[in-house]
Amino acid sequence: MSAKEFPGRDAVQAKGWLHAHKWLLARRAAQLGFLALFLIGPLTGFWLVKGNISSSLTLDILPLSDPLIHLQSWLAGHVPETTVITGALIVLAAYALIGGRMYCSWVCPVNIITDAAHWLRHRLDIRGGIKFHRSTRYWILAAVLVVSAIGGVVAWELINPVTVVYRAVVFGVGAAWLMMLALFLFDLVIAERGWCSHLCPVGAFYSLPGAFSILRVRVPRRAACNNCMDCFAVCPESHVITPALRSEDGHKPVISEPNCTNCGRCIDVCSLDVFEFGSRFDSREKTQDEPGEPPVLHNAA
Repeated sequence: MSAKEFPGRDAVQAKGWLHAHKWLLARRAAQLGFLALFLIGPLTGFWLVKGNISSSLTLDILPLSDPLIHLQSWLAGHVPETTVITGALIVLAAYALIGGRMYCSWVCPVNIITDAAHWLRHRLDIRGGIKFHRSTRYWILAAVLVVSAIGGVVAWELINPVTVVYRAVVFGVGAAWLMMLALFLFDLVIAERGWCSHLCPVGAFYSLPGAFSILRVRVPRRAACNNCMDCFAVCPESHVITPALRSEDGHKPVISEPNCTNCGRCIDVCSLDVFEFGSRFDSREKTQDEPGEPPVLHNAA
């Protein structure tokens, strides 16, 4: 079967399985690690982190708060404490540096569910389904904020899948597991990458500070691209790749689109090492004579 049917096959042959999955493995470790931090306290009595995924205090020193939740709270008429405001500003500043939607690919536990659905959908060759416009998530985000302001409630937290997954893992709430199953089935049979890439207002919110982030995926060896399309096949927001890779309108070799999740999968699956992490301000392109020369593929036959 072709590499297109199994994206990343050539990368595995050229770089080895571990190197061709290193960013995926790092993401899974980070996502599970964040959940583990909240489980350590209830399970052992040793509280590294107090609170929950919405607002927490690490080592009794560092406050961290979800800025979207507290924006809704403020619109609902609740004045947050200074500690909460500080925590929200710290989170916003961090994502403004490393890429807002890194939250989606490196922290959010829902991403594990939707990635699994996409993997199985590909293996089962399920095609078609509902198509949502990418702007839909921004309309949902706007609606969430309006409802919070009018209704005086933190609207999204009533149904937020991120919070639901947290409750399911930490408290074992049965209804929460049903929502997780519903999200999986939604992405599997109804809409390909429907939730995270088209509907989730949390992702829409974090894309806003992501527009200014310094850490970006660069395309310094785009001249070496052989059009295998593996990067497009694995990218949850594949439209962000084209301008930098194809040099559309003289675009610099940097994926600067705010909806890039900095997941690193394009780096993993590229057998020619076209992609790498770097700075949004670095517009250099590398020739094949420079360090990091793309590996030569060997015919497995």
